Amino acid sequence: MCYDVSFTVSIERLADYFDNLKIDQQLAFEFPDLTHVMGNFVFPSYPIVFRAQDDKDLHATVMEWGVLTYYAKTDLDKMLAQFPSDKDKAFKEFDKKIKSIRNGMLNARSERILDDPKSYWYKIRNRRCLIPVTGIYEHREVVGWKNKIPYLIGLKHQPVFFIPGLYSVAELPVKDTGEMHKHWTFTLITRGANDLLRKIHNHGDNKWRMPLFLPFTLSERWLDHELPEQEYRAILEYEMPAEEMEDMPVFTIRSPKPRPDGLAKNAPYQWAGLPPLGVGDPQ
Repeated sequence: MCYDVSFTVSIERLADYFDNLKIDQQLAFEFPDLTHVMGNFVFPSYPIVFRAQDDKDLHATVMEWGVLTYYAKTDLDKMLAQFPSDKDKAFKEFDKKIKSIRNGMLNARSERILDDPKSYWYKIRNRRCLIPVTGIYEHREVVGWKNKIPYLIGLKHQPVFFIPGLYSVAELPVKDTGEMHKHWTFTLITRGANDLLRKIHNHGDNKWRMPLFLPFTLSERWLDHELPEQEYRAILEYEMPAEEMEDMPVFTIRSPKPRPDGLAKNAPYQWAGLPPLGVGDPQ
C-alpha cells in the first residue's frame, strides 16, 4: 500500500501538463512543504487534478487524503440519535469511528474498482482524479535490522507523474452552526507490485503492492469523462516496468528526529551495511 508521497515542485507546474487547467483559488496561495506527506491517520490536504462533473473542465483543487463516504451523514445522524442530549459526545464518537474507516480508505485496490459491486470504489468508479507526485516513499524490511528502511521511488523520465485515484464528496453539518459543509476527499489506487517494489514493499499484510504508476499518456486518458470500460480496465491492469523506475534509500521519514547530515527528507542516505535489494528479505 502507499501512505507516503512527495511533491516538490510548484503548484503552477501542473498547468504545464494539462491544457486549460483551472487552478482553484485555494491553490493560488503558498502551499506547505510537501517533501513528505503522510496519509496514515493524518488525512492531509493535497493538490488533486480532476475533471468536474458540471463544466467538464480540468481543475486543480485541494482534497483530503482518505475517503469520507458520501453517506457519512447517515452515520452521524445515527450517533446524534444515540446521544440526543449530548451533541458534543455524538460528534466525538462519530469522529472516532470515521477516522478508523477513513484510514482504511487511503488506498483503493485496482482489482475491486470494476469487479466488486459491493465495494465503495465500484460506487464512485466514475469519480476519477490524479494525484501529482515527484515520488512516493515505501519501507523495506531487512532481516536482522530493527527498523525498516524507507526508499524514495520515482520514474526516470517523468520528474512529475500522476497516480490515478478516485474522489468522493460528503456533505456534513458543522457542529456549532449546523451549516452544511462539503468534504472533498480522495483515495490513491494500488495494484500488485512489479519486480522492483516486491523487493522494497516486502513485509506486512499488504506486502507486494504498489501505487498504480502510469505513463503520462494513460494519466491523461484516466480523466476522460467518456472513458470506455475496456480501456478503463486496461489502465487498471497496467504494470510500470521496473526499468522505468528509480529508487534510493533515504533517512527515516516518519520521525521528527532530524537527519544527522542536515539534508532534506528526500535526499539520498547511505545506510551502513545495507544489503542490496533482494538480499535479506523476510521469509
